[in-house]
This record gives sequence, C-alpha cells and structure tokens, in this order.
Amino acid sequence: MQWPWRARLRRRVLVNLKDDATQALRGVLWNQRGRWFVLRQADLLKLGAEPTPLDGEVIVHVTNIAFYQELP
Repeated sequence: MQWPWRARLRRRVLVNLKDDATQALRGVLWNQRGRWFVLRQADLLKLGAEPTPLDGEVIVHVTNIAFYQELP
C-alpha cells in the first residue's frame, strides 16, 4: 500500500519520533520509498545533548513519525 502523501525530497527536515519524544532526527530527506523515509547526512538529536552525526542512510517507517518539519 502506498502512503497517501509524499514529502518534498532533497530538503533538510526535522523528524520527531513517536517511540521516544526525547529524540529526533535531522537530515536531508533523500527518498520516500512507500512508507519509509530515507535520510542522508543525518544527526540524532537528544534532549540535553549535542547532535550525534549518523553514518550512511537512516531509514524511518512513517508509523514511527510523530511529525516532520522542513527546515530553512
């Protein structure tokens, strides 16, 4: 089943996660494959800590996304 909406690709985004409200991901939304977001150049943001760079691609299922925002 295809997810009913498509995000704008090649934009920097902030992805807030459902499973842990103290963590978020920031990166370039490289691709959306069905119900999966693919981020590149991603950082893990934790409440009260410095951003942690993540290697490679980060893949997040849309059921784990509380919301996402495009960054300027």
